[in-house]
Amino acid sequence: MNKSLRELLSLKDKTAVVTGGAGYLGTAISETFAELGANLVIASRDRAKCEKKCEEIVRLTGGSVKAIALELDLLKKDSATEFFAQVHEHFKAIDILVNNAWSGNKNSWESITDKDWEYDVNISLNSVFRMTKAAFPDLKTTRGVILNIGSLYSHLGPDYRMYDGKEFANPPSYGAAKAGVIQFTKYLASFLSPYGIRVNALSPGAFPHPPTQKHKEFMERLAAKNPMNRIGQPDDLKGAVALLCSDAGSYITGQDLHVDGGWGVW
Repeated sequence: MNKSLRELLSLKDKTAVVTGGAGYLGTAISETFAELGANLVIASRDRAKCEKKCEEIVRLTGGSVKAIALELDLLKKDSATEFFAQVHEHFKAIDILVNNAWSGNKNSWESITDKDWEYDVNISLNSVFRMTKAAFPDLKTTRGVILNIGSLYSHLGPDYRMYDGKEFANPPSYGAAKAGVIQFTKYLASFLSPYGIRVNALSPGAFPHPPTQKHKEFMERLAAKNPMNRIGQPDDLKGAVALLCSDAGSYITGQDLHVDGGWGVW
């Protein structure tokens, strides 16, 4: 008998690593895995924040999943290798890697410096390489899944008319680095396929953080950029994450799924 959709979506007994898993979008990603039965490693530079999220997840799932918090500084070249050594103190191997972590400054073309550019490329692109390289032995063993978080701006240029000064500016380094993530995703999907590893990307559209959402006029401009005339909310990502990281998406690799309210069709 063929598997039911419920069985295909189940991640019971799987282990997922989510970088930036306690952040605004990372929380929704982490919750998706927990709701589907996966154990979790939530990682960022702010371990206390990750620990709080892990406690919430364990409580909400009634203790049916294990969630641990680990500190991870993706700007340090050896951090990924050291991180997985800690992961293996809790889990034999991981099944899913989500490269989601991001941090950076709001910069316009006029304000961005060489240092800003290097920082953004390091955190958005180089970290994906390092984490994937460090996770590769595990994922070969488990025939696992990699999900890289891209951006609509890995495909489209920002409309300069939307951004007034530096406050809401989209830095040129961000889209450039995320475009590299999409190409790297396609490369990995090809070269890791002999090991049974699937690699996909998910590119969100307008998902502004709560402080930004307080600025009504800017929110209206963002919403008007897509046919659905609204911004994205974290829960809008859950279905895409579930599909790409479970057996429901077992025949999907090398793809970049846009969750953008249709922004890209205009």
